Amino acid sequence: MSLRKRIELIVLIIVYILLCLTIVTVAWNWAPDQPVAALKEQWAPAPSKFIDINGLSVHLRDEGLEDDPVPVMLIHGTSSSLHTWEPWVKALKKDRRVITMDLPGFGLTGPNADGDYSNAMYTRFILALMDKLHLSRVVLGGNSLGGEIAWNVAVAAPQRIEKLILVDAAGYPFTPKSIPLGFQIARMPIMSWFMDHTLPRSMMEQSVKNVFGNPDKVTPELVDRYVAMTRRAGNRAALRQRIKSLDLGDHSEEIKTIHKPTLIIWGGKDQLIPPENASLFERDIAGSKLIMFDDLGHVPQEENPVVTVAAVKIFLMR
Repeated sequence: MSLRKRIELIVLIIVYILLCLTIVTVAWNWAPDQPVAALKEQWAPAPSKFIDINGLSVHLRDEGLEDDPVPVMLIHGTSSSLHTWEPWVKALKKDRRVITMDLPGFGLTGPNADGDYSNAMYTRFILALMDKLHLSRVVLGGNSLGGEIAWNVAVAAPQRIEKLILVDAAGYPFTPKSIPLGFQIARMPIMSWFMDHTLPRSMMEQSVKNVFGNPDKVTPELVDRYVAMTRRAGNRAALRQRIKSLDLGDHSEEIKTIHKPTLIIWGGKDQLIPPENASLFERDIAGSKLIMFDDLGHVPQEENPVVTVAAVKIFLMR
């Protein structure tokens, strides 16, 4: 056999091996979309309900004191869901009405029909939700993307916001020290087919651990939840569209127009949005209060709900 033939044979063998490995990897990690109906029993028990907002069936929980004149409304971050607030809700609903929801494109609410995942759309969505629930004013809080939406609502409709709670919120330019693996893959168009049909549990676990200050606090049950929410039909495609809509500009001039009592909570080990950005919010929102939790990461409400909600309770009493 000639040298050329040998090289061609070796290349064919390598291609065959790589193809087999790819097929095995895809088969092992096969995780296609699941319809919302298949997820409701486990992830939307009472008091969950679904309400129509502009043609979108929105997963919502409305808990606590029905006669609270100014409810607390909490908004989750990218690739998360209302479940992120469960410990806070449990602590707050004894004294307040607390409303949580899954944003369009995430959780059990699922994708937006028009594919719009801009901050402007999310701002309109929260105001439409408030209208639907007949809420004239709320205490509005949010984590990460949810925090960015919260301050955008405060800028757009200040008369409807009594207080703000910003938890590791977006709003200023930043350079992440580390980006969750799932977010990195979502930014690669070439990986879209694999992202839509496979979901390695190890990748999801690594992504969740990335946003915790202490990765050891990430439990298998927590990973299960993030896997389930990711597999909700349409959410993976929505994440790719949301990432295309990211606005990482400097919004300090808009943020400076906010004149509401504001609590800023931040994880000192946040590797996604650096703690330095917390000081920018404190600088630009007059009279705001910053509490830095040095050992926590990007989702402090999940990582240590006890100490973080204690700060919120004090803030709400003032």
